Amino acid sequence: MSELGRVENTKWWVMGSRMIDVQIKMTGRALELLCVPEDKPCYVLDIGCGTGLSGDYLSDEGHYWVGIDISPAMLDEALDRETQGDVILGDMGQGIPFKPGTFDACISISAVQWLCNANKKSDIPARRLYCFFSSLYSVLVRGGRAVLQLYPENSEQLELITTQATRAGFTGGVVVDYPNSAKAKKFYLCLFSGPSASLPEGLSEDTEEEKPAESTFTAGRIPYRIARRGVVRKSREWVLEKKARRRRQGKEVRPDTQYTGRKRKPRF
Repeated sequence: MSELGRVENTKWWVMGSRMIDVQIKMTGRALELLCVPEDKPCYVLDIGCGTGLSGDYLSDEGHYWVGIDISPAMLDEALDRETQGDVILGDMGQGIPFKPGTFDACISISAVQWLCNANKKSDIPARRLYCFFSSLYSVLVRGGRAVLQLYPENSEQLELITTQATRAGFTGGVVVDYPNSAKAKKFYLCLFSGPSASLPEGLSEDTEEEKPAESTFTAGRIPYRIARRGVVRKSREWVLEKKARRRRQGKEVRPDTQYTGRKRKPRF
């Protein structure tokens, strides 16, 4: 092998080892946020399990797990690595194919945000997200928890995800680790299928000067009227705001024109 080939192989090995290290750290953080009993093995569902790296961490911690992923190639590699958990091929956007109350908890590392993408015309992000969250709510035992690490592209995408989780019956919130760091910043969606529990605190580099960033949401409807004071009902501003909200929810809305919100003359 040439010297250039050795350098390239070393480069790719270093990049791969860094990705594995990040994956393991995020899995450990997700398991910490789950708050599962340390002396009791749990049956955990791993959404987007990939090659089984997260599952190996769960096995090392004494838990049993089942992974689901949409990529046959990654699942084949997981089988070649002889992971201790079971893996199945499936699209989480079409629902989780297990009986109700099967799992004690659920984790997911860098997978849920992909449901916000429409790879084909029939893919509607809001519907796929709701199908995923409603089936996840079903397969968890009463009081079970799910911690989903994700990379939202923007606040609208994060709002879409949390809205569909709330519709499915979950309570909980978003925990943000290292909110002021460009590289270390991580989002964890912590969901509770039973009574609302206290949301864990996010990690921060400077815990004295700044508080950990976190946001909560509940199944209860918060009055929207407070945020809309001063907006006249059925005015152009009111209509545009309503249409923008429906677009964030993934619903089909007619395009805005110069006639949007225009007051019509009475007909005789």
